[in-house]
Amino acid sequence: MKRIKLAYVGLLVVLSLLWWMADPLLPDGYEYFALRTLAINYTGILGIGVMSVGMILALRPVRLEPLLGGLDKTYRLHKWLGITGLVVSVTHWLWAQGTKWAVGWGWLVKPARGPRVEQTDPILNFFQQQRGLAETIGEWAFYAAVVLIVLALVKRFPYRLFFKTHRVLAVVYLFLVVHSVVLMPFGYWTQGVGPVITLLMALGSVAAVVSLLRKVGHRRKAVGEIVELLRFPDNQVLKVGIRFKDRWAGHEAGQFAFVTFDTAEGAHPFTISSGWTGDGRLFFLIKGIGDYTARLPELLRVGDVVTVEGPYGRFAFASGKRRQIWVGGGIGITPFIARMKALAVEPDGREIDLFYSTAAPDAGFIARLQRDADAAGVRLHVLVSARDGRLDVARICAAVPAWPEADIWFCGPGGFGQALREGFTAKGLSAGDFHQELFDMR
Repeated sequence: MKRIKLAYVGLLVVLSLLWWMADPLLPDGYEYFALRTLAINYTGILGIGVMSVGMILALRPVRLEPLLGGLDKTYRLHKWLGITGLVVSVTHWLWAQGTKWAVGWGWLVKPARGPRVEQTDPILNFFQQQRGLAETIGEWAFYAAVVLIVLALVKRFPYRLFFKTHRVLAVVYLFLVVHSVVLMPFGYWTQGVGPVITLLMALGSVAAVVSLLRKVGHRRKAVGEIVELLRFPDNQVLKVGIRFKDRWAGHEAGQFAFVTFDTAEGAHPFTISSGWTGDGRLFFLIKGIGDYTARLPELLRVGDVVTVEGPYGRFAFASGKRRQIWVGGGIGITPFIARMKALAVEPDGREIDLFYSTAAPDAGFIARLQRDADAAGVRLHVLVSARDGRLDVARICAAVPAWPEADIWFCGPGGFGQALREGFTAKGLSAGDFHQELFDMR
């Protein structure tokens, strides 16, 4: 989280400084309309800047994963930028439209303009002539962006519809680029803010086109066939085994992939639950927690062709500690299963305690989990919430007295992870020794 927080704050600070160097911060006399111009310019730069970076991150750039801590963190930053873009755009619109309303209602008096200086440069003259069109384009693009971003943030909005409507944001973004290019003050182009915003808009436009052509992650996709379906009814988990028809580059335990079972539904992210042995096979453990995933046992058949895109993620279990504590909440157990299968083949010598907390135990699932733990040399602690109560920091520390020598790896519900993080850091654990996967793509 620290890396994406720094990236987020850093982007806002850099864009703000670039704007400040291009524009005087305070106009003489604090005159309202001059302040309005500054506010519109600043929110415009900030808005198109964060939207551009958000559009770039939507490409799932693998090269940025080491810098941001994994694609799950990248998507969290993408979400923050989307919300920021929404807030800044609303502010930008209010400064522009609110003043016009105030003038129309007689609350403000618009200052008289002198004669407009004739623009002799043909390029600048062309841009000046397009200002009215650019304002109209920007206004309608703003309305569309507000609706689409709000829909993306509403978890009740069906994923299959989110998958389709979110792509429309690429079109809206391109219209906002046109709006920004035409209306950005001419003086900005000769300042530092001009080239930076131009670069961001250019990269964002490329990303938008790639998204519209449905080429995101194209080089990381492989076609496979379902060869195994095993349902664990008590905890509503479905094991989906896949054999690749294409070449799969391999993966590390803890990584995830986007799987397309149905092109109309789109790709869903699932943690890979198996290690990689080079045999062209892997499997996923999928919990039926939504309308679509709950119906997968009825929809999927052995022999179905699927598309797998990945792998992604940096939940790699790499650390300098000789002891590790793993905590899996519900279906968050999946990356630990993959790691145990890898350790069964190639042990790393660490002492590992795995805590599996579940509200819906399945005897068959737990039996398989125990076999994997035994093969990997991992001590398994299973806690059923209705029987054993809530898993917390005190219970973990009591079960593992040497916990100060360990780092913590968590995957599960966000609130559960936050409580453990705060509890362990309060007891003296370094924040960098608590690793959490932010498995939330919306």
